[in-house]
Amino acid sequence: MSLVKPAFSSSIPGSGFEVKKYTLKVKPDIMNGTILGSETILLHMTDNHANSIVFSGNALVIDRATLDGIPVIPVSDADRIVFPMPRTLAKNSPVTIELTYHGRPERGFARSVTTLYTSYFACDWMVCLQDKFSNKAAFSLALQVPAGMQTVSIGKLVSKRAGPEGSEIQSWEAPRPYSSYLYGFAVGQFARTSENVGSAKLTYLSDTVDKIILKRQFAATPEMVRFLSDKAGLPLPVTEYTQLLVSGNEAQEAATYSVIGTDELPKNQNDPAEEWVIVHELTHEWWGNLVTCETLNDFWLNEGITTFMTAAWKEYRYGHAAYDAELAVSQRRWDTVKSEGFDKPLTWSGPYPSLSIRRAIQYNKGAIFMAYLRDTLGDAAFWKGLRNYTRAHAGGTVTSIDLERAMEAASGKNLHNIFAQWVFGKGDNTTRQSIHPETE
Repeated sequence: MSLVKPAFSSSIPGSGFEVKKYTLKVKPDIMNGTILGSETILLHMTDNHANSIVFSGNALVIDRATLDGIPVIPVSDADRIVFPMPRTLAKNSPVTIELTYHGRPERGFARSVTTLYTSYFACDWMVCLQDKFSNKAAFSLALQVPAGMQTVSIGKLVSKRAGPEGSEIQSWEAPRPYSSYLYGFAVGQFARTSENVGSAKLTYLSDTVDKIILKRQFAATPEMVRFLSDKAGLPLPVTEYTQLLVSGNEAQEAATYSVIGTDELPKNQNDPAEEWVIVHELTHEWWGNLVTCETLNDFWLNEGITTFMTAAWKEYRYGHAAYDAELAVSQRRWDTVKSEGFDKPLTWSGPYPSLSIRRAIQYNKGAIFMAYLRDTLGDAAFWKGLRNYTRAHAGGTVTSIDLERAMEAASGKNLHNIFAQWVFGKGDNTTRQSIHPETE
């Protein structure tokens, strides 16, 4: 049987199809920072007459690939992996891609002598769609690791079995479909402690501190869960949530766990100025993971809401001055990029000069906008609107219009002009300083 080779496609990753499930078996090498894997991708076509299927690019070597059982030769560059279509398929046709691969991911891997964990760039260690947030897919992962090692991935550990050459295969299953950027795993020797909050289990892991310190570092997590559950109108969306403490400055959420660096934790306990990372990453379980922006244009819905909720948590725990102080940090960061001549609406689709400027808009301006909405609508309508927005779109994806509609329904106010000014880029912005000048 001859191999099918593609003419290089100009399609963007994810165009013309939607993934339903990723099933992986991988063998990570902690010492060398490499990975060996096999993957099955179940998808269906959303367009007619596509001649290729395009995923996000990476540095992996694909050793073998089939599309519906027919051998194919994918073509790659830095941005895309292109799988040719052996035949034309109609819209809604199911497709199965099977592949094996190996390599050293350029991004998304961090490791120490005994630990390896992933961070954000899932499509650098597997074949997937990094930026197509709207495509939430089921995910299962079997990790082949040295016997005695612990693993973490998204969802639940569903089985362990002996593997070849003294290894162990630990299999994880996600509880619901998630966007690809939320996939991840960790392997290592971890101190472990757990506790329950309601029906959820909180697990704390670390390769750097012992159980006693772990429990102390994450002592506020149960109260954070209760606070966020109340504000979201939904309990913690997962039955088990894990926080992995590592060395360095990591601050990254995954679908059902987070990776937190010791450098990001408060140097002094109960210091509101430094306390942000644990609640920020936990908040993503609701806004970001459960309710996910449809595209990068609306990424502020993930990060602006979460940055605002960090301030709201500080208000709850330390008082209103702590809330104002946290928002003042966001105001200063936004003011800095404005002083450099760069101020864009929250749904700006053009290029950003740097990641820090993107964050100043999507994280910090987004947080200030949420605070402005709260001031404008009042607490009762604002929190009702946020709860309704979260409940209505749980498990799905959203655009800024969805938030506008929820806030309008809760308040009975027409918010078209406010959203036009701040979010969609029409008219002049109103800064929080005009509402609460004492915050600056």
